[in-house]
Amino acid sequence: MKKRPLILLLLACSLTLRAEPPGVETEAAAYAKTLKKLTDVMVSDVTGPCASARYYAYANLAAYEMLYQQKRPASYVPFGGLLRSYPAFTGQPDAQIDARFGSLYALLRMGEELLPSGYTLEKDRLALVKEAKSRYRLTDARILATRAYADTLVKKLVRYAAQDGYIKTSGYLRFTPTNEPGYWQPTPPAYSEAYEPHWPKLRPFLLDSASQFRPLPMVKYDEKTGSPFFQLAKEVYDTTRALTDQQRHIANFWDCNPFFLNQKGHVSFGTKKITPGGHWMGITSIVCLQRNLSLAETIRWHTLVGLTMADAFISCWEEKYNSNRIRPETFINQHLDRDWRPMLQTPPFPEYTSGHSVMSAAIATVLTTLAGGPVTYTDTVELEFGIPARSFRSFEQAAGEAAVSRLYGGIHFRDSIENGVAQGKQIGRFFIQKMGIK
Repeated sequence: MKKRPLILLLLACSLTLRAEPPGVETEAAAYAKTLKKLTDVMVSDVTGPCASARYYAYANLAAYEMLYQQKRPASYVPFGGLLRSYPAFTGQPDAQIDARFGSLYALLRMGEELLPSGYTLEKDRLALVKEAKSRYRLTDARILATRAYADTLVKKLVRYAAQDGYIKTSGYLRFTPTNEPGYWQPTPPAYSEAYEPHWPKLRPFLLDSASQFRPLPMVKYDEKTGSPFFQLAKEVYDTTRALTDQQRHIANFWDCNPFFLNQKGHVSFGTKKITPGGHWMGITSIVCLQRNLSLAETIRWHTLVGLTMADAFISCWEEKYNSNRIRPETFINQHLDRDWRPMLQTPPFPEYTSGHSVMSAAIATVLTTLAGGPVTYTDTVELEFGIPARSFRSFEQAAGEAAVSRLYGGIHFRDSIENGVAQGKQIGRFFIQKMGIK
């Protein structure tokens, strides 16, 4: 008798699973789950924020092209002539090619080709091929035709990616910090060299140039007590010394530091986490599933978000290395408190503008238009890293919180955050207009 409740529970779970119809929601969930595999590889590889945005853009493009070339969804637009230097794709829809299976296959293949440890995705791709018969009821001939087409499509996109200037950045001269007052210097604990100083040289996807959306001028550097810049630094100092539990949670929730360096005595070790782009990809997946979007719309949303974040980082990094501004940690240690440390670790690149602010505002602007207005959702992306979920009334609210989290974390000044948000919104509106997003 004691076993009956357990048996009834197992039976109920079995009936629930069997009752779930194999519809578009399941296909969309499969896409989100497959994309998460790429995210996990990036976390393992300690992929930086700029590079991860680039990878997300190209990987989702492969799935988008598979759907567009074979199904021509009504909401899709051809990227030829729209994205800079985008290749032409020839051919007609083929009944032998299954776009559902092909979109997941192309996503994984693009990850294999681009990610440093992409080879680890091969097992997932082979498992996908193995289950194609049962999941999609495909014949061997259709599986073979779909794989062949996807491989051809991916090869063309890999060649496109190889021409964006990323490969050349490794051959450029290293960035040399200047010792003049007001300029960026490496910060504790690792004192790492500048991250991706040549990122603005990459070819944008949609922007005319990296400098198309320059932010408002930053507050002029001034060490004098009471000056506008000194007050910016004082705000960071005062805020971080009186943080509430809620503010600490917000700072940790949006930290998105791919490699947090821990120091225990003489021992140092790193903690790997998701990037800002990975966090927003997770948000996109959550809302796509919450709204029961079709596979085609799920891919469209992720692709547009990927392209937006990639260009947002190019735009932001152009300003960062143009202004080359000092970080709060450096200024506060020199002029206010030499023992002060920010709550979050200061990332290894110049301060102005805030990357979180630019990228989050740009994506929130695009997502809000895609969704037709504000969306209430619960963000569970950080649960796997031990950080509780947060609920939001809109993408804009989330983006605003992501932006101000950098003040709570002690790594950005107020004008960098606010002007970064304005810069991101400009980029988002530009994408909406150029892409005809409705």
